Amino acid sequence: MLKSFKTLALSILFLGLANLALAQGVLKGVIVDEQSGEPLIGATVMVEKTAKGTATSLDGSFSLPLENGKYNIQISYVGYLEKIVPVEVSGETSMGKVALKSDAIGLEEVLVVSSIARDRQTPVAVATIKAEVIQEKLGTQEFPEILKSTPSVYATKQGGGYGDSRINLRGFDSNNIGVLINGVPVNDMESGRVYWSNWAGLADVTRTMQVQRGLGASRLALSSVGGTINIVTNSTDAKMGGNVSYVVGNDGYSKKSFMVSTGLTEKNWAITLSGAQTQGDGYVKGTNFEGWSYFANISKRISDKHTLSLTAFGAPQWHNQRYNRSSIQTYRDHQDGIKYNADYGYHNGKVYATAYNYYHKPQISLNHFWTINSTTNLSTSAYASLATGGGRRAYGPQSALASTARTPEGLIDWNAIIANNAQSATGSQTVMANSVNSHDWYGVLSTFNKDYNNIKITAGADVRYYKGYHMYILDDLLGGDYFLDVKSNGTSYDVNRDPSTTLKKGDTVNYYYYGEVLWGGLFTQAEYTTDKYSAFVSAAVSQVGNKRTDFFTYLKDSPERETDWQKFTTFSIKGGANYNITENHNVFVNGGYFTRAPFFRSVFLNYRNEINEAVKLERVFSAEVGYGYRSRIFSANVTAYRTAWLDKALSRTVGLETYNILGLDAIHQGIEVDFTTKPIERLEVRGMLSLGDWRWGSDVNASVFDENNQPVGSPVTVFSDGLHVGDAAQTTASIGVDYEFLPKFKVALDWTYYDRLYAYFDVNSRQSVADKGIDAWKMPSYQLVDLGLKYDFKVGGMNTTLYGNIYNLFDVEYISDANDGSSHDFDTATVYYGFGRTWNMSIKVKF
Repeated sequence: MLKSFKTLALSILFLGLANLALAQGVLKGVIVDEQSGEPLIGATVMVEKTAKGTATSLDGSFSLPLENGKYNIQISYVGYLEKIVPVEVSGETSMGKVALKSDAIGLEEVLVVSSIARDRQTPVAVATIKAEVIQEKLGTQEFPEILKSTPSVYATKQGGGYGDSRINLRGFDSNNIGVLINGVPVNDMESGRVYWSNWAGLADVTRTMQVQRGLGASRLALSSVGGTINIVTNSTDAKMGGNVSYVVGNDGYSKKSFMVSTGLTEKNWAITLSGAQTQGDGYVKGTNFEGWSYFANISKRISDKHTLSLTAFGAPQWHNQRYNRSSIQTYRDHQDGIKYNADYGYHNGKVYATAYNYYHKPQISLNHFWTINSTTNLSTSAYASLATGGGRRAYGPQSALASTARTPEGLIDWNAIIANNAQSATGSQTVMANSVNSHDWYGVLSTFNKDYNNIKITAGADVRYYKGYHMYILDDLLGGDYFLDVKSNGTSYDVNRDPSTTLKKGDTVNYYYYGEVLWGGLFTQAEYTTDKYSAFVSAAVSQVGNKRTDFFTYLKDSPERETDWQKFTTFSIKGGANYNITENHNVFVNGGYFTRAPFFRSVFLNYRNEINEAVKLERVFSAEVGYGYRSRIFSANVTAYRTAWLDKALSRTVGLETYNILGLDAIHQGIEVDFTTKPIERLEVRGMLSLGDWRWGSDVNASVFDENNQPVGSPVTVFSDGLHVGDAAQTTASIGVDYEFLPKFKVALDWTYYDRLYAYFDVNSRQSVADKGIDAWKMPSYQLVDLGLKYDFKVGGMNTTLYGNIYNLFDVEYISDANDGSSHDFDTATVYYGFGRTWNMSIKVKF
């Protein structure tokens, strides 16, 4: 009897286990972008109205254990419309590829114009930063700092003022990095620079940002020696809704922002508006600031073939700055330590600085997207930017008092300067003047695309006109009754004005000129794509004209007052290929050659209408070879590059003399490695290592001219051969770990390391044989750790997120920027220290 009972019990047990096994299933699938087919990493796959779910792996795949039965599967990802798919699970069940649509209207067309690179297809070295990462990690950092974990990037706050950050890519500064916003170039057309304070609100409206190192995928004839940064802003949301957020941080930082969207109405209109206000005291002493930002997009789907989109955004701001660097010993001796700022004092009880910036650079664009047929489309963008602003500095025959007149606390003694002006019999000797650099900028960018099976042909035109207004305007007489704008030889800076003319606030002094740049370009590209192979070849030609009008140096009726257009014809050609060896392995190669017109400053010598007859086109050759690996839990890239920059033109003014350096060469080469792994659902680890070897080429000669553009003596030799390029770390590394400890609660740790960082030095200063072959001061290496927190929850049924960040968690003291000194060591260098520990917290509510 007992034996029979045991047999029956075992039979029931095994039958139950068998039934249980039969009742268990697993749901699998791959989540991809509908437009590109690329996998969406970290997309959320949930059983509707439950806490049961998972996230996609690095190849977009997921595996979700479920009991057999019917379910509604809810799929969501930041930047995409949520999708609910009914499924019936029976054993191992596959949903196949599930495509999510973008939650923005007109985004696909913008991505085409913006030349966004695609993984395992576009043969370039690339890193993509999504809006979600910017929201989680940027916090109160400067916008370029979100890229500090990207290979070969070096980004710092420089002096620490609001928007005063800089970025270097493969050793090249922003003059030599092409920056595009929605496909439109934004580098200053006279200098090539990007002033991030002009775009202080950009982080609030950025949807995605892509760093293409080297030649990049842009079809335009850009001056992208080091690479291209493509920024795609928000467009209009497909769904009605919005959000509000509030941020607080160290040193009085606060930020309030909102976004609201109508979604697509029944009559095919859509409107999105956003705005923000930011203020703070600044981490560095005397760098208080206030900024506003706004964004508006109005879209209209006229028909299935035509869409119009009007976008306007800008960021008016003012901020006090730390402009002058100090010696290391000065920081050590001062009570403010690394926060010391030599450029401010107190006037009438308020911070008053000799370094102050104010600017507003709105950009307005009207985009027309025309789907001609299923294989042909035309995208055209007409844009305008009417910018106003400048920077305040001390000026006058005794302007050095702003550096030497000090209070016992080491601040600028404005009372002493005002008293000195009041006692002067010849008006104010030290005044404050605004260096105005406003501009009008208009352009049209049109791109035509045609698909022929696996071949895509692109052609287009890029036309731009820029007029810069440059002048010094008196802002504060500092206690004096008037000001005399007279040179040391007794003549007026304005030759049309008597030297005895008394000037007041609002009058123009020192210089007054216009700079005009006219750009016209054509470009074309052929791209071949299959599952295994992809290749492209592109070419562009452009003509750049520069014109200068000087109102101070030449008499009103002088024909020399306005120059003729100085024209340069440039071209570029590049190509590349990618081969997907298997679904895991791919290799790519690219190369190109382009010529570049010299910048405005090198065309006209000594801030006059004197044409630099010796200047010539700069030449750049660049090549890369790379390998990529992709799997469900691990992906990696390895890239080797070499860029040769030939015939670089430099023009430097030292005192009353101008050095015209021609034929300068530089070689930038190196290896870059980056990887991402997601070994388990809640853990993601990222890392990178970049090893660069960036050096100046052979010694060159520099011609020297006086203030009248007459040669001074014989050309001097500039000893540059073999010197390491300064101002950017040639070795960088990072490790980042994101872990979801609890449902909806994520912690992130990011470690970055910088080494082989040489101080900035002016090449034309290397004129002594004793300095031959001696590098600039090699700054100490340093490493930083940042901590980030994110928690998602609901308030009144609305999705809410808390963010927190601590930067430089261990309060490391380090030098981020330095100018080389006479002895090429720490004793003579002047530096900026990086920030110590800083923090911020924010809350964002979506409705």
